[in-house]
Amino acid sequence: MKEGCLWHGTSPEPAPDLPALVGHRSAEVVVIGGGITGLSTALHLAEAGVAVSLIEAGEIPCGGSGRNVGLVNAGLWIPPDDICEALGEAQGERANTILGGAPSEVFSLIERHGLDCHPTQTGTLHLAHNAKGEEDLARRAEQFQRRGAPVALLEDQDCRQTVGTRQIRRALLDRRAGTLNPVAYTRGLARAAIAARASLYTHSPARGVAREGDDWRVTTPQGSILAPRVVVATNAYTEDDWNQVKDHFFPGHFFQVASPPLPEEIAGDILPERQGAWDTRMVLSSMRRDAEGRLILGSLGRGDGRPMAYVRCWADRVQRHYFPQLGKVEWDTTWTGRIAFTPDHTLRLFEPAPGILGVSGYNGRGVTTGTVVGKGFAHYLTTGDDTLLPLPIRSPAPIKVKPLWSCGYEGGFTLYHTGQCLRVLI
Repeated sequence: MKEGCLWHGTSPEPAPDLPALVGHRSAEVVVIGGGITGLSTALHLAEAGVAVSLIEAGEIPCGGSGRNVGLVNAGLWIPPDDICEALGEAQGERANTILGGAPSEVFSLIERHGLDCHPTQTGTLHLAHNAKGEEDLARRAEQFQRRGAPVALLEDQDCRQTVGTRQIRRALLDRRAGTLNPVAYTRGLARAAIAARASLYTHSPARGVAREGDDWRVTTPQGSILAPRVVVATNAYTEDDWNQVKDHFFPGHFFQVASPPLPEEIAGDILPERQGAWDTRMVLSSMRRDAEGRLILGSLGRGDGRPMAYVRCWADRVQRHYFPQLGKVEWDTTWTGRIAFTPDHTLRLFEPAPGILGVSGYNGRGVTTGTVVGKGFAHYLTTGDDTLLPLPIRSPAPIKVKPLWSCGYEGGFTLYHTGQCLRVLI
């Protein structure tokens, strides 16, 4: 088994050939970060006729936008009623409405710009791994249905046929959602932004942002851009001391393991409609098939830096529990990405200084959330109206004791996975 993100090698969209920023330029808006949020912002600004420049520290994509599971999820990680409890009724329902419609925004962009990213629109599946999980899914279903969402509980035989396992008796099908190749989607957004006349630069990390009159100068190793407005779209991959986004999340990780393409006569009954799925365990296991029939498993925590035997043992344990019909699987590839967590599992939108917008805390829902936040940022920058954003732009307090949050999460994930490998847990 080798280390490397599967999606880069299977993306139908080619990697964009972009220059580094050299010299000094000006723009109406400069976007820092070439992931889904930054590219959605740049695309929507360029379509509105705004002169926008985007800088990315590496290639497009090199962070979480290309390393995620590729689920086009609706909503946040926590149920709708919990969102209202965390944010208040008005802001909570605003987030529920906008993020509930986020998959349609993603699929609309894919269709409008011809993004070649292997999209599926057959929904996603939340799988109950025990009786407590079944109760949790029933609560979630009631809350979604109360808000008019097209979700359904699949029971017993219907559930088993849809998932392809005898270990699950109940699943929550969300018909709003789907899957895609996240690298291809991100590269496609870059292609669309360039076609709309946005200026994109790679291998151009922002070294600092400084006030210069009424504008901001964003400096890179070989150049700079002067603009009155700046969007910081670095999220979980924020590292620089100057970047205040880092104060508003604590980092976590998610690793994945992929098989080689599996023939249909062996694996055809596993997620036959190609829904992406995850279970209700305390430390979830995710599972999906890609366009070429690979089985891709994932979970919270780090896979990088672990012995390959540890990662392989975990994947074997989960696969043999859910899909024993496959026999022994020779795992081919593994990779890890970062997640920006917040204590209340909700995102943060803020303006750390006049003319600078930032976002953090997608909590593992970046494909859809990043897309609609980018659209909302563009609308706000051109009209002053923030109602397309999932939440108002606020001034949240920085997260305290971030290292303790990160260490606590990672320690818990590792302990759980070790228990799975030792067959104490499953």
